[in-house]
Amino acid sequence: MTANDSYKVLVNGFTFCFTKTDLDALDLVAITPTEFNAIDNNHRSVNARLVSAGMLTKTFTIETGGETFEVAIKDALDQRLEEMGFSTASGKQVKEIKAPMPGLVLEVSVAEGQAVKEGDRMLILEAMKMENSILIHADATIKKINVQAGQAVEKGQVLVELE
Repeated sequence: MTANDSYKVLVNGFTFCFTKTDLDALDLVAITPTEFNAIDNNHRSVNARLVSAGMLTKTFTIETGGETFEVAIKDALDQRLEEMGFSTASGKQVKEIKAPMPGLVLEVSVAEGQAVKEGDRMLILEAMKMENSILIHADATIKKINVQAGQAVEKGQVLVELE
């Protein structure tokens, strides 16, 4: 991103634009992974808390001053795709979770019929002596689990089917 590129930020229906230079000028400090402090243009301290984050869709819920704000961030690429008639936020719906590599299923963390949220762990796959958490990238419901703990799997094998 160059200094002239902008972020388009939608907050509760209002649109704001920021450049990289604007963002670099912010005095923002992370107090904890979900709590932040910023100094605004009038030299006032503002505390904010991250309530939820949708990293895939770049959507966040922020609480500050007793109010909750729904925030959606669009970087230069998102804006260009939007201009071309595409939308990164409305990606295709995933129907299957496949093994990204051959390995051994150590743990299945979900059950058939269970509703899961974006970022939830589906299972743990051991590959090359490393444990890899397989996460869901969108809210869904588990239709069928095709593997069990202790089972060896091949790359591309369907592990979990989603509704």
